[in-house]
Amino acid sequence: MKIIILLLCSLQLHANDLVAAAKERLNHWVVYDGAYQKIDYPNGDVDQTKGVCTDVIIRSYRALGVDLQQLVHEDMRQHFTLYPKIWGLTKPDSNIDHRRVPNLETFFARFGTVLSISDQGDDYQPGDLVSWRLTGSGLPHIGIVSDQKAASGNYKIIHNIGFGPQINDMLFAHPIKGHFRFAANTD
Repeated sequence: MKIIILLLCSLQLHANDLVAAAKERLNHWVVYDGAYQKIDYPNGDVDQTKGVCTDVIIRSYRALGVDLQQLVHEDMRQHFTLYPKIWGLTKPDSNIDHRRVPNLETFFARFGTVLSISDQGDDYQPGDLVSWRLTGSGLPHIGIVSDQKAASGNYKIIHNIGFGPQINDMLFAHPIKGHFRFAANTD
């Protein structure tokens, strides 16, 4: 826990850095694949040609020197009971925990800033993290608010909803579950 506190106390990241890192993800061809894989720890990642919505977030932060795999895992080791029990696990698993939206929501609520959920596009700023429950299926989804406005006047979202990293106007396409800011770097 001391490692997390020390890392987070010294963390400072500008939203434009996160947005730039997320926009760079748009240049990568990625097949939507959330299959469980054994990966290195720390700084582990699934094959770069595979990924899901959480991998856009993870890889964007990693480009800035922030290892969400390690941060989430260390917090789950210390506070496992605070995280969702959706998957029937009895202990943390550094191979997958950071790749699950509800775990990221818990982590960002604990260590980031929880922002209000509203139906006003201006409340969502570049670099914010937004999570949804997809209409119909209820599946969790997460993305990063970009710095590009859509015709609707809302900022576009950088995310992967099944067709690789993309940027589009989908802020209010599904019910919003969470709205966060997580400013971090390795200084």
